[in-house]
Amino acid sequence: MSSETAQSNVQAPSQQQSQESVLHCPIAGTHINSKEIERIRQECRSESFWYRGLPLSLGSMILTQGLIYNDLLPSNPRFGSLPKVALAGFFGFAVGTMSYIRVCQKKFKSIGVQPVPEHKRHCHHICKECGAKFESNGKENTKPLAS
Repeated sequence: MSSETAQSNVQAPSQQQSQESVLHCPIAGTHINSKEIERIRQECRSESFWYRGLPLSLGSMILTQGLIYNDLLPSNPRFGSLPKVALAGFFGFAVGTMSYIRVCQKKFKSIGVQPVPEHKRHCHHICKECGAKFESNGKENTKPLAS
């Protein structure tokens, strides 16, 4: 009897792990592996940093420093060129990282996942009641206010 309970305890966690790692969409009938989603997410972070964010950041910092050096951009009397170079680096990194969004969206769509989760759902389909509710809320918000 004790061997049966030990065996059932071993099977239960393995079933829970398999349910957690595979997400199921009831409408499309697809199974989405959460490990695959996490792998693509990490890949997008890494590639957006190395291929877009860092190069644009460094390029904008070098360009800004060159403009300051040639007196086309005035430097700060107290801090020198540091504030403008840092700001250019920040904006270059932000623009570079955001420019990689389309590539990541294509990667997510290739496995059948909508790239931007609305409510952290595992399924991107909306039931009829929720769709009607969403449409009615959207229509109510778009009505002009009477003054």
